[in-house]
Amino acid sequence: MKLVRYGQAGKEKPGLIDAQGRLRDLSGVIADITPAQLSDKALAKLAKIKTDTLPLVRGTKRMGAPVAGVSKFVAIGLNYADHAAESNLPIPKEPIIFFKANSCIQGPDDDVMLPKGSKKSDWEVELGVVIGTRARYVSQKDALNYVAGYCTVNDVSEREYQIERGGTWDKGKGCDTFGPVGPWLVTRDEVPNPQNLSMWLDLNGQRMQTGSTKTMIFGVAKIVSYVSQFMTLEPGDIITTGTPPGVGMGIKKDGQSAPVYLKRGDVMTLGIEGLGEQRQKVVAFKL
Repeated sequence: MKLVRYGQAGKEKPGLIDAQGRLRDLSGVIADITPAQLSDKALAKLAKIKTDTLPLVRGTKRMGAPVAGVSKFVAIGLNYADHAAESNLPIPKEPIIFFKANSCIQGPDDDVMLPKGSKKSDWEVELGVVIGTRARYVSQKDALNYVAGYCTVNDVSEREYQIERGGTWDKGKGCDTFGPVGPWLVTRDEVPNPQNLSMWLDLNGQRMQTGSTKTMIFGVAKIVSYVSQFMTLEPGDIITTGTPPGVGMGIKKDGQSAPVYLKRGDVMTLGIEGLGEQRQKVVAFKL
């Protein structure tokens, strides 16, 4: 299934995308897509619904983040060897964990706002993993059974805040609007191998990132198992799993560093195979 939340920000309704790519309304069946709807039992119940009996939603609708009530937005850094190289950083021996603030989560096509004083805001297309069952000290062998599904994430990052101003990475990762998620939550039965998904990101129509989850240093099963050793993963938690090369910070010209950062008016488009596409316009800071 491809589960969605659509409509005005803060007033989203639950829906799903049918086999013909049309939006169907689920609000007559469930009130919203929340952590309670992500267990295997709850998803199996939804899967039994005859989609052609659900009302069609006409017209183009705003998509919100596909899950409401996320308790944690966990992120994994430097999880592609070629991205680590472009960042001039060593390949990690264990997954690097940081957090994105829940308040940065937004719809996949909502504007991305540059933080006040931002000089080095950057893009990162990433595979998002949505937890469906509480996970504590789970084995790598069993880890994928705790996953409800997958989604596209843009891990927008302010590099000066992240790297140059001391402390942890979190301050450059959780700014308002820095967590576009969606458009869909694709249930794990439709993603039999999360380690073989192509991914891409364009800036103003120019291809910047081309990659595949097959080049992850640590795969999804390892990540879920590893993170569960340090914290309880609750249903609805999102883990975003790292980005391939091609971020603005790593751009070189004639062998020399020539970074490119986001500016007002830029447009990012990005996607992951089978998980849908996003489009964000970059806008100036506003309260």
